[in-house]
Amino acid sequence: MSPASPVSKELDLVAAGRHGDPHRVLGLHDGVVRAFRPDAIAMKLIPGPGAPPIEMKAIHPAGIFEARLDGGENPVGYELEAVYEQGGQKVSHRFCDAYRSWPTLGDVDLHLFGEGRHRRLWEVLGAHQRVHDGMTGVSFAVWAPNARAVRVVGDWNFWDGRVHPMRSLGSSGVWELFVPGVEVGARYKYELVTADERLILKTDPMAFGMEKPPDTASVVESSAYEWGDGKWCEARATHDLLHHPFSIYEMHLGSWRHTDDGRGGRRPLTYRELAEQLPAYVKDMGFTHVELLPVAEHPFSGSWGYQVSGYYAPTSRYGSPDDFRALVDALHQAGIGVIVDWVPAHFPRDEFALARFDGTALYEHSDPRQGEHPDWGTLIFNFGRNEVRNFLVANALYWIDQFHIDGLRVDAVASLLYLDYSRSPGQWVPNMFGGRENLEAVAFLEEVNETVFGLYPGTTMIAEESTAWPGVSRPTYLGGLGFGFKWNMGWMHDTLEYFHHDPIHRRYHHSELTFGLLYAWSENFVLPLSHDEVVHGKGHLLNKMPGDRGQQLANLRALYAWMWAHPGKQLLFMGAELAPELEWSHERELDWWILDQWEAHRRVRDMLRDLNRLYAELPALWQCDDSHEGFEWIDADDTEQSVLSFLRRPAPGEANPLVCVANLTPVARYGYRVGVPQGGGWDERMNTDASEWGGGGVGNLGGVEAVDQPWHGRPYSAVMTLPPLSVLWFTPSAIP
Repeated sequence: MSPASPVSKELDLVAAGRHGDPHRVLGLHDGVVRAFRPDAIAMKLIPGPGAPPIEMKAIHPAGIFEARLDGGENPVGYELEAVYEQGGQKVSHRFCDAYRSWPTLGDVDLHLFGEGRHRRLWEVLGAHQRVHDGMTGVSFAVWAPNARAVRVVGDWNFWDGRVHPMRSLGSSGVWELFVPGVEVGARYKYELVTADERLILKTDPMAFGMEKPPDTASVVESSAYEWGDGKWCEARATHDLLHHPFSIYEMHLGSWRHTDDGRGGRRPLTYRELAEQLPAYVKDMGFTHVELLPVAEHPFSGSWGYQVSGYYAPTSRYGSPDDFRALVDALHQAGIGVIVDWVPAHFPRDEFALARFDGTALYEHSDPRQGEHPDWGTLIFNFGRNEVRNFLVANALYWIDQFHIDGLRVDAVASLLYLDYSRSPGQWVPNMFGGRENLEAVAFLEEVNETVFGLYPGTTMIAEESTAWPGVSRPTYLGGLGFGFKWNMGWMHDTLEYFHHDPIHRRYHHSELTFGLLYAWSENFVLPLSHDEVVHGKGHLLNKMPGDRGQQLANLRALYAWMWAHPGKQLLFMGAELAPELEWSHERELDWWILDQWEAHRRVRDMLRDLNRLYAELPALWQCDDSHEGFEWIDADDTEQSVLSFLRRPAPGEANPLVCVANLTPVARYGYRVGVPQGGGWDERMNTDASEWGGGGVGNLGGVEAVDQPWHGRPYSAVMTLPPLSVLWFTPSAIP
């Protein structure tokens, strides 16, 4: 061993893959190049192009060699050649030295990460193709503060953890290595030695691509996509969703439509195939946005994406990350916004992913009373740890920045807010004040909302939150959580419960439709008829309706028109426009065949299309969704006849209100007088009993005339015919 060589103990650590800073031993030091190639019988140092190779001396039996490199114009521009014996023959492999490079992360990056404030964390952690120190390759960086050693393994090194040990960047807990020659598409994982000397294999938490499940390796990705949605993104920055039309088509990508798989079966559409079909369909149906069930990589299809293993990787089930970009781009160019479900509340226990990532409870709480979710058998993030919080906040920004997503719908917010969520006494740990509020999770939600709205104007954050937590969709500077919208779970439950009742009993449940207006402006609400309402034995929406098939369809049409006229934005799960009988299943496509076989179902879809068209045309339905000034009851007390009527108003100073009247019994009401705010003609803009929608054709021949006769506390009134199980919309005839 030469005098410049490190002591034997350090060589032993390198050979064992347990040296925390292999760059201190390997690479170029004081004119001596040291290299480690397990099982090599010889190595050569190639100083530069055309220079004769230098035989390297073995200084450790595991395959550590060294040689002196004298001067030269570019003393770091050397290469190495390892010689192996295979089948009695010598085989050589030439490569650049991974241990001659400076770190690819700077001190500022590590400092910001440690503070939990690195807003573009995806640019420094994970796997990045780059040119570094004159070499083309991939830099790898991963946070594993409690590991004794970390090695990157992959296709290029035959998954041999001895070849590429990583260096620890001080107290940051980040391990880093630049590997020359690795190409986009290479599969990789991290091999970690835990504090108790166990060897574990993990996917990259910051991987931008993953293998198609059930395979679990991370994949090196580099985007070459050229966006065409510049006009959309520019307009979005000045767009206020709260005071504009906002109707959402909720989707599970894998079960919307299937196509022939070429083997006699059917398969889901790819991202690119969806890009060809979905924008035109959604635009034709009049929805302003699609909301995608989680598209981040997940191991179990039956979780519908809500148990995430790759937070930074669009699922490879339907294509590459650039393929997903193409889908978003196509939707934007068609004028359709894209919302993605985001799951920061919990993650699965799969051993290959985040769970006990470095051998300890790193991303999750170590105390099961805080770190394990009793409902879903999953783990809960430790929101009090800066790096974990940074991982999640940056992830929210990543989807918006890198995939041009217009908003995130945050799943299971209630489970984040309460320490005792789904827990019995003794199964949870109170906060520092003895309360049940999860103060660390609250601070995280406030931070992510403030950051998203601050950095990406025009985007939004939507909370799926089912409790009475105050101010969910109020700004943080007013004491709220900072979301843009909140799902109105109370409205959903009460409305479906009402429509489930036989009409003869609805008089006793009248308040289920009126109660929601007592709190309708306490939040910026989205009215959700989501995927959760059409699974797990609940029956599809049609089957929740009472009566024979004709009455079921009439009830469903009335439900939709009631929902679209009600204060709040609308969300409808895909397939509901078909009025299917079968519950949704993620394993099969929607029941498109219904449209070919049953005209009544086709007319439900056509009515929904017209609802969206009218909704966009009538500012009274969306300009004042956040204010009581946009809504007035006309008559909320006709319980005996199960008739309700209300008025929707546009922004103050603008004309053209809308009157909505609902008759929710199977009995037509003739000569029914309704008070209205002005005289003259009122056009019947929507009648869910119209024959064109599959109804009985009872109605008002296109409109009514309001006369100077006070009624319902208003100066004018009109006599109407209310069809059975119907909802009617009227607007003043002055509207063109």
